[in-house]
Amino acid sequence: MAKILVTRPMPGTVAEAVRALGEPEFRASTLPLSPAELRAALTGYDIVLPTLGDAFSAAVFADVPAPRARLLANFGVGFNHIDVAAAKAAGVAVTNTPGAVTDATADIGMMLILMTCRRAGEGERLVRAGDWQGWHPTQMLGLHVTGRTVGILGMGNIGQAIARRCHFGFGMEVLYHTRSPKDLDFPARALGSPEALAAEADILVSAVPGGAATRHLIGAGVLAAMKPTAHLVNISRGEVVDEAALIAALEAGKIAGAGLDVYEFEPEVPEALRRRENVTLLPHLGTATLEVRTAMGMMAVENIRAHLDGRPLPNPVG
Repeated sequence: MAKILVTRPMPGTVAEAVRALGEPEFRASTLPLSPAELRAALTGYDIVLPTLGDAFSAAVFADVPAPRARLLANFGVGFNHIDVAAAKAAGVAVTNTPGAVTDATADIGMMLILMTCRRAGEGERLVRAGDWQGWHPTQMLGLHVTGRTVGILGMGNIGQAIARRCHFGFGMEVLYHTRSPKDLDFPARALGSPEALAAEADILVSAVPGGAATRHLIGAGVLAAMKPTAHLVNISRGEVVDEAALIAALEAGKIAGAGLDVYEFEPEVPEALRRRENVTLLPHLGTATLEVRTAMGMMAVENIRAHLDGRPLPNPVG
């Protein structure tokens, strides 16, 4: 039977399904694999079910040129922590779990839009601290979201789901920039660059995939193009935003606020962001519901099952 490594604790239904596939080992730690564990995973198991932070880099594959493992069944739609080209060269297939994460991540995107624009985090901290002195006409005035202009950077499945919520739920004008043309089922206007998008948006939402092509896509140039009344929301990957440039823009008052669910050096969050009242910070909650995490796990299971059966993989990447 195939020896399978599951790198993080999984929902019970997923763990049960993995047990039916072979001889699994469930790692108890919630932390990413260490460098030694990464290499041991490739040499000691037939299949690995990794997730965010398990950095199967080119250097790892260089140290294990003939791995025992033949499949990395990634738990998650993003796979920028895996060097897919290096895996392929070593004869290791890579799969992911698209689709299952779309609505849950879009919901978090809307949550961050509302929280940062309406100062919800700041307001809750005020109440919890016992410092609220009661309602008055100029109390904590934020940005009215309904009818505003949202700019979606990256109009894939998640970007479209956020855009639909903004348009149909809040009557917002939708602008977007994406690498490939899109045939959309709602009104939206494409712009030619991230900077052009940033200049027109009241709320700029990053929904692009991670990886070298999008690293620091939102940097000093894009932030400088934003309106001083505009807010930035990131539910994509932390490295898409240059955090040093974001901090500088916030401290200089060049943008009004930010809502972040992901971070450049996750789980490290700069103190300069943590101390700012106009920044909403979430602990990577994008897909954090039992239903969604179970669905993600079952998609990974189906990828493993297809591999074991010698069938085409349902969700190959690369």
